[in-house]
Amino acid sequence: MPETVNRNYKDRLFRLVFREKKDLLDLYNAIRGTNYTDTEALEITTLKDVVYMKMKNDVSFLIHNILNLYEHQSTFNPNMPLRGLLYLSDEYRGYIAAEELNLHSSKLMRIPMPQYFIFYNGLREVEERTVLPLSDAFINQDAKGESCLEFKAIMLNINYGHNKELMEQCVKLKHYAQFVAKIREYLAQGLGIGEAARQAVDDCIKNGILAEILSANRAEVLNLVLTEYDEESHIAGEKEISYEEGYDKGESRMANLYVKLQEDGRLEEYSKAVLDKEYLHRLYQEYGL
Repeated sequence: MPETVNRNYKDRLFRLVFREKKDLLDLYNAIRGTNYTDTEALEITTLKDVVYMKMKNDVSFLIHNILNLYEHQSTFNPNMPLRGLLYLSDEYRGYIAAEELNLHSSKLMRIPMPQYFIFYNGLREVEERTVLPLSDAFINQDAKGESCLEFKAIMLNINYGHNKELMEQCVKLKHYAQFVAKIREYLAQGLGIGEAARQAVDDCIKNGILAEILSANRAEVLNLVLTEYDEESHIAGEKEISYEEGYDKGESRMANLYVKLQEDGRLEEYSKAVLDKEYLHRLYQEYGL
């Protein structure tokens, strides 16, 4: 039986990489342009099981009266604003209970300001930074009057080579992107997922990329990568989704390219194109996409 990779391996690895407060604070500083150093000011509030979704969120924390929700996604999901709204609703319930706030008080309650970031490193082309508003999902968008609710998720492209300034400000995020890119590089060379993961771990340790985490958690990392998911099948699934969604915003170009390369026996070039933007555009031109 061929080795497979867990569909959520990058999500789980993301939590592993940023489970220490110091590293999470570095990521927060990189996003916010701050330079906080006191890890004791950061309070982890990650929910173990969200009532509505029956799933874990990646990481949430409170610092200087800002409630932060960070999610990692390896596939594009336009429903993240709704998910985030449900997550943060439960976070606020917990906050109100912990602070013993009175919702029936005539005095205005003061609550932390929410921020919601999605770290995306899937195979679709996305902008460096994309704002995803919940209102895009509203059915009656042409109805008279304004909605009483808006919620925005900010999606950051963390594929290696993107958001370079952010990566330089947070070395762990850069190393995380390099590790994922290294796995894809070995897959593009024709290695099975098991060997690609092992080679990537060895290379990154040798070159000081997530070396401490990969050395101390080697078996755990490999187990995360090697169970239940085949990346090639996932790419094919993304192709079908792209066709269903149509051609708006050019999202189907990657799916069309996948099909063309598959028909021409050049499928190994797909992963290379994902990692090399110039090469990707050359292929687009070659196939008239």
